[in-house]
Amino acid sequence: MPEPSTRSRRKPRSTDDLAALRDRLRDEVSKVVVGQTEAVDRLLAAALVGGHVLLEGVPGVAKTLLARAFTMAFDLDFRRAQFTPDMLPSDLTGTSVLRGEELRFRTGPIFTNVLLADEINRTPPKTQAALLEAMQERQVSVDGTTHALPDPFFVIATQNPVEYEGTYPLPEAQLDRFHVRVQIGYPDPEAEMAMLRLAHLGVEVASLDEVEVVADGAVLRRARQAVEATQASEEILEYVTAVVQATRRLPSATLGASPRAAVHLLAAAKASAALAGRGYVTPDDVAAMAIPVLAHRLQLRPEAEFDRYTTVDAVEAALADVAVPR
Repeated sequence: MPEPSTRSRRKPRSTDDLAALRDRLRDEVSKVVVGQTEAVDRLLAAALVGGHVLLEGVPGVAKTLLARAFTMAFDLDFRRAQFTPDMLPSDLTGTSVLRGEELRFRTGPIFTNVLLADEINRTPPKTQAALLEAMQERQVSVDGTTHALPDPFFVIATQNPVEYEGTYPLPEAQLDRFHVRVQIGYPDPEAEMAMLRLAHLGVEVASLDEVEVVADGAVLRRARQAVEATQASEEILEYVTAVVQATRRLPSATLGASPRAAVHLLAAAKASAALAGRGYVTPDDVAAMAIPVLAHRLQLRPEAEFDRYTTVDAVEAALADVAVPR
């Protein structure tokens, strides 16, 4: 992939205007991927709070292409790792090599700003554990030495929710470290027609190189500060707490949302408010982010899954069980 610095830059008029940043990001991504505005907003919200994203969808719905286009709109280093059953932790983190008489560390693809972990559930738990340290600690340990990762660092992982042969389901501890899960579905007829109108070179999208940079790392860091400055009242804190605790009381669930989930839900609500141009969080911000933040963290009882009850249904039930502050 060409380095972002070789492409033209077009920054928002004001680095403090997050709505302008969001709109320009939507415009750039839509040059390549059509009809995924909500997914772009979720990716941006996660990036603004330093969270990781799990993109879930059947093959062919442009999960990888969406991640590439999103990253190309930022002047950040980007690397892709194709996860496979024979992948070793050192293939991801790097390894120590002997050069002459000196032992040197050769970095792996994880040393980047944005790591695309493609088909993350196709690699064994040992390699997933190496990624787990990086996601939580922003560092990797190799041969007893700790190496810090760049700032910013976040993971965009993809997985297929319907194909289980040859896969290793992500453990609950790793799922809990994904800030949001974004489900990518089939486009509607209008979006699919618009996709066919895009310029193609054979089967490849020709417009990927036309994605312009709209922000760099400095803009992203200032945007994070704006999100952190967004106010959440005591009523909002009580609402977030009540929703998360309601997931633990659901008769359909064997595992509810963790305390980490409450922190992530509040952060997501702040990002939602900031992107809407508000300096304060509303209950609607919390409710809007509850499903992408909480659903992938829940585990259902077998009888609930047999009845085709989903974790999305469970989160909606938790929301309905909690009074909305006025």
